[in-house]
Amino acid sequence: MPQRTDSSWYTTVSGCVRCGLDSTAFSLLQDMRERDVPLSGFALASLVTACERQGWEEGAACGAAIHALTHRAGLMGNVYIGTALLHLYGSHGLVSDAQRLFWEMPERNVVSWTALMVALSSNGYLEEALAAYRRMRREGVPCNANAFATVVSLCGSLEDEVAGLQVAAHVVLSGLQTHVSVVNSLITMFGNLGRVQDAERLFDRMEERDRISWNAMISMYSHEGACSKCFMLLSDMRRHGGVRPDVTTLCSLVSVCATSYHLALGSGIHSLCHRSGLHSSVLVGNALVNMYSAAGRMDEAESLFWSMSKRDVISWNTMISSYVQNDSCVEALQTLGQLLRTDEGPPNHMTFCSALGACSSPEALMDGRTVHAMVLQRSLQNNLLIGNSLLTMYSKCNSMEDAERVFQTMTCCDVVSCNVLIGGYSTLEDATNAMRVFFWMRGTGIKPNYISIINLQGSCKSSHDLRSYGMPLHAYITQTGLLSDEYVTNSLITMYATCGNLESSSDIFCGIKNKSVISWNAIIAANVRHGRGEEALKLFTDLRHAGNKLDRFCLAECLSSSASLASLEEGMQLHSLSVKCGLDKDSHVVNAAMDMYGKCGKMDDMLKLLPDPASRPTQCWNTLISGYARYGYFKEAEDKFKHMVSIGRKPDYVTFVALLSACSHAGLVDKGIDYYNSMASTYGVSPGIKHCVCIVDLLGRLGRFAEAEKFIEEMPVLPNDLIWRSLLSSSRTYKNLDIGRKAAKNLLELDPFDDSAYVLLSNLYATNARWVDVDKLRSHMKTIKLNKRPACSWLKLKNEVSTFGIGDRSHIHAEKIYAKLDEILLKLKELGYVADTSSALHDTDEEQKEQNLWNHSEKLALAYGLIVVPEGSTIRIFKNLRVCADCHLVFKLVSMVYHREIVLRDPYRFHQFKGGSCSCSDFW
Repeated sequence: MPQRTDSSWYTTVSGCVRCGLDSTAFSLLQDMRERDVPLSGFALASLVTACERQGWEEGAACGAAIHALTHRAGLMGNVYIGTALLHLYGSHGLVSDAQRLFWEMPERNVVSWTALMVALSSNGYLEEALAAYRRMRREGVPCNANAFATVVSLCGSLEDEVAGLQVAAHVVLSGLQTHVSVVNSLITMFGNLGRVQDAERLFDRMEERDRISWNAMISMYSHEGACSKCFMLLSDMRRHGGVRPDVTTLCSLVSVCATSYHLALGSGIHSLCHRSGLHSSVLVGNALVNMYSAAGRMDEAESLFWSMSKRDVISWNTMISSYVQNDSCVEALQTLGQLLRTDEGPPNHMTFCSALGACSSPEALMDGRTVHAMVLQRSLQNNLLIGNSLLTMYSKCNSMEDAERVFQTMTCCDVVSCNVLIGGYSTLEDATNAMRVFFWMRGTGIKPNYISIINLQGSCKSSHDLRSYGMPLHAYITQTGLLSDEYVTNSLITMYATCGNLESSSDIFCGIKNKSVISWNAIIAANVRHGRGEEALKLFTDLRHAGNKLDRFCLAECLSSSASLASLEEGMQLHSLSVKCGLDKDSHVVNAAMDMYGKCGKMDDMLKLLPDPASRPTQCWNTLISGYARYGYFKEAEDKFKHMVSIGRKPDYVTFVALLSACSHAGLVDKGIDYYNSMASTYGVSPGIKHCVCIVDLLGRLGRFAEAEKFIEEMPVLPNDLIWRSLLSSSRTYKNLDIGRKAAKNLLELDPFDDSAYVLLSNLYATNARWVDVDKLRSHMKTIKLNKRPACSWLKLKNEVSTFGIGDRSHIHAEKIYAKLDEILLKLKELGYVADTSSALHDTDEEQKEQNLWNHSEKLALAYGLIVVPEGSTIRIFKNLRVCADCHLVFKLVSMVYHREIVLRDPYRFHQFKGGSCSCSDFW
């Protein structure tokens, strides 16, 4: 052009931006400045648009430069460039810059206010965006359709029904209630508020609908999980509305298919994405990745993610979150590392919230601290979601000191923050600190909710906690009206039972007028916890008569009751009931049924219930390993453990309790110590008290007391009653008075009225023929009114339970039983049987000792079993105390002489006698 006017320059710059020739546009800006062409808001606003298309850092820097240039040119009063800069800062997450710019603007119109609301809401500052709308109204700025559409969507995102209905009223008063974009936003808002019928009425009344109208309805049904309605609406949209689905439509349809039940439909939509050419959309790709991962198809999710031609930060966030939800925490952190090495958008607060979710176990604490450092590096620590995620991470890592430090430095916190901290202390059974946080939140005006109360109740684990915290908390619940909350009331039942007060649990339960199945479950579980299995099964019958629908938790608890009672018939009936109710495939029920069959001596039936290894949850693996351990089948237990690890299933705390128990029952001390040492280093499982009990039991069983004492001194947790009881029991086997006295002293320091400590110490004195000490100990027990728990054995046949004590003659068939005992003794003596009197713990002559041994409760049960259990059927006997050496020998010989299979269950393990041998290999 021979002659260029100012307008020529402005039009050319704007045209280049519209054509995507951004570098040419910026070159023209440089030429304009060199030629002293005055700048205009129109040209600069166009260049800000170009900045949005550049990379994050480059675009932000470019926008800041244009902002400065606008200041120097005196154009801050130009509303167009101000609005364009607001959009730029908002899209780049620079919220504080957007707010500063907005208040610098000498003139602000409805477009500027709308841009500010968009900048705030798109970056998670929803309350601040709503406050901006209210201020705009106070300043008398009239809303247009775009402003109303923005604020209506905002109320929907906040799920603030009051504000949403107020804004809807403002829309009606403004006369914009028929404007398509406003109605579309109202439909979306009503959908978010769960007011589906209101949304449907608005949609049905619309005279004009665009693609967004249809998408709003499909999106609402998608959020409601109404899959069939989504696809019916899609059909109407294509046939009657004449509208083709777009990216938003497909994303909503993909989202509603994000379960294993609807995956086939989701795959069909995936094909539709390809046919419509929309599969390359980042939004569609993100939705598909989420769908496949939510359906448990991580291989397809990964393949799709890496094949995407373009990804944004939401793509990466989706992938990281998918890994976390599928327990692939290492892969989640590796994906974060890969994101940091790309230029596909900087990680945002959601990225780090998901990444912190991958660090929620004690072994991942260092990874969590590393992610925390990244958060600090990017100055994201003041974001409330980030703060709560950090609290959750440190709490789940049992690092409450770190959690407290995060809590103290949070610029703002809410009830979620306090609940996380209380929950962390509750997990550690630290009621004192949990209550301290509770008092703090009340003092600062943060109102506790039902989750706060339930966590506090869960922190109470002893009678001391109940008196100091639980009962005052109960008073607070009553005073504040929270007692009407079903979850709080049921948690009270559990709290009192956990703290040893089953009577109060029953009183609370009886006081509930409308008992839900959750209430029944709580009281049934309370009775199971207290060893009242029969009462638990009675309550289950009452539940059924009350007309309550069974759920998986109720069936699982009742199956546990049957297992604890060794009541096979009731257990089988419950299992049949689970099949009838369609709950037999539920993992909780399957695992409880497996455990029941295992503890009732029906290992074959237990194995029939095993899910396929590929889909078998860790809980089922643990039950299987524990079942083999209980029978003394170490090789099978170890093989299952290795199989579990080989298919990628991570062993947990319970897995190692079962495995170490198998080592203990088999006497494999070196193998047990090797597995114990590998727990943290190889499998990332921190050793706990139950693992330590297994090792002490294992060393004690083999008489390696020096090693056992050294292990107790060095173990990572404080010794409890189980440690000392195990050591005391072993010392009796090896007649080690020194170790036994030490163990008994420690046991009685923990509980001066522990009857087992006196009994075991008395037995130790008896095995060493220290009868004077035995008499002194028994006299002391009488003085403090402490009675030894009597030995008891029982046998169940059909609906009849026959119970026997030592020398018991109360049974209706006592004469036949003792005649059978005489017959057994004669046959065994022909084989050379000699009584093992090491188990006789009274100062009598040998003949009397043999007579006492022959009257043991398990021998009486065995004799009765030989009489009433048909030939070819297994005799199943249960005993409340550990079987003695002589009875064990007799059971082996009887299995050979009478050609019978006998299963004896004591509190510690199963003994399966067949052909003269026992599954425990004489090590128990």
